[in-house]
Amino acid sequence: MSGTENETRTVATVATLAVAAVAAVLAAGALIVAAAGGDTTAAPAADGALPAAAQADTEVAVELNEFAISPAQIEVAAGGSLLVTNAGGAEHDLRILDTDLATPMLGAGADHRLELGDLPPGSYDVDCSVPGHDSAGMTATLTVVGDDGAVTAEGADAPAEADHDGHDAEPDWDALDAAMEETILAFPAETAAHGNQPLEPEEIREDGTKVFRLVAEIFDWELEPGVFVEGWGYNGQIPGPVIQVDVGDDVEVIVENELPMGTDVHWHGVRVPNDQDGVAPLTQDLIQAGETFTYRFTATEPAIGMYHPHHHGQKKLPNGMFGAFIIGEVGTDIPFPTGQIGGKEVPDELDIVAEIPMILNDAGTIGLSLNGKSFPATEPIVVDEGDWFVIHYYNEGLQVHPMHLHQMPQLVFAKDGFPLDAPQWEDTVNVAPGERYSVLVQATDPGVWVLHCHILTHAEREEGMFGMVTAVIVEEAA
Repeated sequence: MSGTENETRTVATVATLAVAAVAAVLAAGALIVAAAGGDTTAAPAADGALPAAAQADTEVAVELNEFAISPAQIEVAAGGSLLVTNAGGAEHDLRILDTDLATPMLGAGADHRLELGDLPPGSYDVDCSVPGHDSAGMTATLTVVGDDGAVTAEGADAPAEADHDGHDAEPDWDALDAAMEETILAFPAETAAHGNQPLEPEEIREDGTKVFRLVAEIFDWELEPGVFVEGWGYNGQIPGPVIQVDVGDDVEVIVENELPMGTDVHWHGVRVPNDQDGVAPLTQDLIQAGETFTYRFTATEPAIGMYHPHHHGQKKLPNGMFGAFIIGEVGTDIPFPTGQIGGKEVPDELDIVAEIPMILNDAGTIGLSLNGKSFPATEPIVVDEGDWFVIHYYNEGLQVHPMHLHQMPQLVFAKDGFPLDAPQWEDTVNVAPGERYSVLVQATDPGVWVLHCHILTHAEREEGMFGMVTAVIVEEAA
């Protein structure tokens, strides 16, 4: 063929050759895939079952994160397994609802192979068991496929109902409205016990030393009405009792360990000698189960501190082992700003009617909660019109929480107990893990004003309001 003839080759001829080349590549690829047993494009057999080459995998990788399970539609062969990895920063697990199958609680980066055993073919709901994590998005559907391609079996759940177009059926909007209203109107709901109770010294010695006792133990904790979880805490309450002393006090804290494992107590944000810092085995021996240890230090400076274990804190703190430790008086030792601040006047003389430690959590058995409770069991702040009050936000969780108070600005005057040179008004205070923010609020208008984490899946779900929500109730002045 001459050069001229080559140049005048028709477009149709080129297209034909290209299609043939692509077909050859696809055919070769199909042979390779078929040899490996992985041809997922094969048509169903005459009886409707999937051909052997199209069967589901016997092991499927599943990833957990804040807040999702990936893939959301999991398909695995009967008798197979799930390789579950926690790719997030908080603890998560994976459980198959209405069965006994679940992974252990997995720390960040950990993985676990969940063997399905004789779980019959069918469709199953899957979630993370940490309270509130399912509502935040950690749900999925597991489809177990039989040898013949069947996905239903006697006793197994059928796939989710779908409409005539194959889409999921439309939610019952009226039911969603009713659920939200019902949960909101249930606030404040009564539960068996409350945390943050003031801890009085069991003894004040002749030299003025104040002696306190903390018992580290496991107990049933009512998270919300009728919902009990295994709590790890101090003195039978979550959060543990509030310890408050004066600057200059000599302090002893006797810790009795009734846990099944060793523990220690770290005084977070409180200045103590190195051998009292509570980091076993660096600064002390581990307090073994059944043993007692006494911490001794002087409260040398004001603090908005907290106490919690350092040893296996990744398990104990999310399960409830935390408490507030305050040194000094807010307003004097930790002064308020006064005068014109951001266009608002703060009086020189303030009568503080309430000082509320509010400890945030989002993991473990306690999950998304304020002071160890999930809405509607959270406690409201009840004040009169015109009152001034203080909230100390403590984040003992594993995530950042933006705390939003409706209509009443919050004057952030201290960070981690240190007075700010430039205090500022905020309606949403962002609190990271380990941080403490102290805010001053005036109750200006009567009514019920919502206070909640503004990551909305930490406060609302299809079943209604839950988790990190409470309210400031302002009553009309007499």
